Amino acid sequence: MIDRTRVRSMRTVDPSTDSPSTLDVDSRLGAPRGDTDVRPGDALRCPAVGPVVQAEAMTRPGSSSSPDSARPDSARPDAAGRLAGTVALVTGASSGIGEATALALAGHGAAVSLVARRKDRLDDLAARITADGGRALVLEADITDEPQARAAVEQTVAELGRLDTLVNNAGVMLLGPMEQAPVEEWQRMVQINVLGLMYCTHAALPHLLRAAEDSPRRVADLVNVSSVAGRIARPGSGAYNATKFGVGAFSEGLRQEVTRRHVRVSLIEPGAVETELAGHNRPEVQETLRARFADMERLQSEDVSDAVAYVVTRPRHVAINEVLIRPTEQEG
Repeated sequence: MIDRTRVRSMRTVDPSTDSPSTLDVDSRLGAPRGDTDVRPGDALRCPAVGPVVQAEAMTRPGSSSSPDSARPDSARPDAAGRLAGTVALVTGASSGIGEATALALAGHGAAVSLVARRKDRLDDLAARITADGGRALVLEADITDEPQARAAVEQTVAELGRLDTLVNNAGVMLLGPMEQAPVEEWQRMVQINVLGLMYCTHAALPHLLRAAEDSPRRVADLVNVSSVAGRIARPGSGAYNATKFGVGAFSEGLRQEVTRRHVRVSLIEPGAVETELAGHNRPEVQETLRARFADMERLQSEDVSDAVAYVVTRPRHVAINEVLIRPTEQEG
């Protein structure tokens, strides 16, 4: 049992978010202050020294249920290894959301295939994953070229043995009024945001369907990283909106085709995220973006990768089809 008289402050993992929250413990009453409840099996942490005690598992008198049976999957003791034995492919893995997602999935036990054009960054990321005991495969590829996209998928399966999760993250955001926009920017966005995503999906689909049939999880996941721009059109971003609306339509159509075969199709729609994505714009557009978000605390890549990890670690009967994530201060 916990000696509450010797503990003043503890941290526990919130099973709804997998994130830590602090509990103040009243040494006189032996109970946390406020509404927070320490439940059997919750991992309690001291901010200074990490894990310090595991709450003793107990059931109410007359109950035959184990304490884990009433807890969300993400809060169960084996949650960190939920993807053990599976393989994930992440496009655009060299930076930002893709990099954070690869780390998150590897942290859950998946072997990760890292796909992007900047091999030096992929090598650094793979080294970090393997240093933590994970497994990573580096594949330099331009997914806007259909043969390269297909080869990346096939090499992943050949070297890692299977494919259970595809995260289509690669993308580009080139903004500005349409009247003055270089048409080449539109072509680039369509090639990466739409066609590249479709090429990878088409190549991966047979493997995902097979994984849903023969893996211990008996489910596979296809996650498309879109944007709030796939829901709301704005002046100056019409072409980008068109690509992201297209991703949403493609995702929903595919979802309806494969969901009964236990391939889950999910759409992640972030708002403003602090990544290098905006840096690909023309200087005058970058200036406009800086002014727009100057006083806003934007999302971090890890905020989005947390959502991806949550989606792909749900039980087989749960499909999270859309996740819209905005900074608290973002209005539209």
